[in-house]
Amino acid sequence: MEDIIQVKYALDTFYFLVMGAFVMWMAAGFAMLEAGLVRSKNTTEILTKNIALFAVACTMYLVCGYTIMYGGSESGFLPDSWFGNSISDATVEEVLASNGDTYYSGSSDFFFQVVFVATAMSIVSGAVAERMKLWAFLAFAVVMTGVIYPLQGSWSWGGGFLSEAGFSDFAGSGIVHMCGASAALAGVLLLGSRKGKYGENGQVNAIPGANLPMATLGTFILWMGWFGFNGGSELMVSNIEEANATAQVFVNTNAAASGGLIAALIVARILFGKADLTMVLNGALAGLVAITADPLSPDPVSATLIGAVGGVLVVFSILALDKVKIDDPVGAISVHGVVGLWGVMAVPLTNGDATFGGQIYGALVIFGWTFVASLIVWGILKAVMGIRVSEEEEYEGVDISECGMEAYPEFTNK
Repeated sequence: MEDIIQVKYALDTFYFLVMGAFVMWMAAGFAMLEAGLVRSKNTTEILTKNIALFAVACTMYLVCGYTIMYGGSESGFLPDSWFGNSISDATVEEVLASNGDTYYSGSSDFFFQVVFVATAMSIVSGAVAERMKLWAFLAFAVVMTGVIYPLQGSWSWGGGFLSEAGFSDFAGSGIVHMCGASAALAGVLLLGSRKGKYGENGQVNAIPGANLPMATLGTFILWMGWFGFNGGSELMVSNIEEANATAQVFVNTNAAASGGLIAALIVARILFGKADLTMVLNGALAGLVAITADPLSPDPVSATLIGAVGGVLVVFSILALDKVKIDDPVGAISVHGVVGLWGVMAVPLTNGDATFGGQIYGALVIFGWTFVASLIVWGILKAVMGIRVSEEEEYEGVDISECGMEAYPEFTNK
């Protein structure tokens, strides 16, 4: 029996680590997607943001974020401690004494959780692309990954008051994706739109990305990484029931992405008369975001339909945000925010343990906290160091002004 417990512990720990590595690979997906959807003169800077934010997120979550999120809270609102290291691995004796209740390494849990933080912050980078100062962005990343994200995460996944209120979010449609989009929205509202994006009479001018093959590759990487995002959130694979559940999560995740892509493709064809690749890519991502709140309860057909609704929503949301002059170069606020909300609200449709009241309450709390806290931080940064590059730097491209090099030096940077 002791040998079985040790093997199960090793297997679940290994699975957790592999799924975490899958989610870490999503950082590459975000980098490729965003680099493909910005103009060539802004490519180096967006790549710098993506790889730097990953390092900042990992460091801040180690310093304080993990403790805030999982260190416990007597009040259910504020953490018992703000700094420290809550990572602890069980000894062999402790694992055996738990009789299987302690079934994976604490370090593997930290690794899996830290890559989720980086995902939330990656959402912000695309929305503020092409006109935000690099160092202002990284300063915000410190606060976002160290405090804003972990605190709201503690209210649900950390056993806080949202969890007690019945809010259900399996892998983070709200906790990760809507949180990141809320922070992005606050930044975009203070930042303003790119020069030339909107005309005086409500005209919306398209600003095409420089590398759609790269954006498509990024979407495929994110699609693959999402199997770790959702599959790893099952937390166990070492018995028949959990193994079957993990397989179901994989199938539903893939089905929802497919449904979102097909729906966005059809809607784009109806609205524009063409197969708009950028809408297609965002449709796949919307399907993935939509199913993330509960990829286990639905059957595959229901998962496909949940993803399809996300694919429809994202197209109309992108168009609606442009109507009100909210400039999001990659559609991140629509994909992760609007569809993240849909994913949270779709849970009770297939999960009898969730209620619409609990889901609405959780979504309002996550959005309210993240948006207001982010707006305050962005406002302070704007007053202290400025958050937007100059008009001349924006025209020339932030690659040169922020990084001193071009991504495609042998070609035009326009």
